[in-house]
Amino acid sequence: MLVISYDISNDKLHTQFMKMIKKHGAIRLQYSVYELNNTKRVKDIMKVQIESRFAKQFDGGDSIFVFETDSQTAVKYGNAIHRDQDMLFFT
Repeated sequence: MLVISYDISNDKLHTQFMKMIKKHGAIRLQYSVYELNNTKRVKDIMKVQIESRFAKQFDGGDSIFVFETDSQTAVKYGNAIHRDQDMLFFT
């Protein structure tokens, strides 16, 4: 499973991102936190879309975290890349 958490200040970009992840089967857990089935195809789509379409338009404080619960890894985009602290995963 993938858990995607995001903080995007631009309302238009925020809405576009939400619609994109919901299109791929995301289920809302909280306001800006979604759960997705973890398939290679979905992970590849998310990576390409985030890097090519969204990350380039981020303001200074915008960020996206993609948590892969199976492998207990996280990929960070935007301002989140500056946070180098270890993460603790509970399953």
